[in-house]
Amino acid sequence: MSESLFQLTIQPRFNETDGLGHINNTVIPVWFEAAREPVFEIFNPQLDLSQWNLIVAGFTIAFTSPTHYGAPVEVKTWISRVGNSSFEVTQQSWQNGVKTAEAQTTLVHYDYQKNCSLAIDDVVRQQLSLLSGPNL
Repeated sequence: MSESLFQLTIQPRFNETDGLGHINNTVIPVWFEAAREPVFEIFNPQLDLSQWNLIVAGFTIAFTSPTHYGAPVEVKTWISRVGNSSFEVTQQSWQNGVKTAEAQTTLVHYDYQKNCSLAIDDVVRQQLSLLSGPNL
């Protein structure tokens, strides 16, 4: 982890390349989900699915430049907003110094047995606050 965000390097696979010669737009959201794993561990350190306590409430993505096969992609992940029971994760993909996509995902701390949201406790809130994003 860097000072204020998580980073994951992904090597695009040939089979992720579409007929237009770039990484298909359905692939990058999957990469972003993989890069959220350290955020998941803040809520569920063992990533125990029987104790899962997050649910996706929304996801938006903007593709800003094509991503190509043959060069690594850096995925940057940080927390852009924390509410009472929900928070927003912002992610960007970068290839060869060019931002290729940016997404915001809203996650809710959730109790699946009671089917309701849960307040984010102070310890978790503090951990999330450390992930404030890139130093601009």
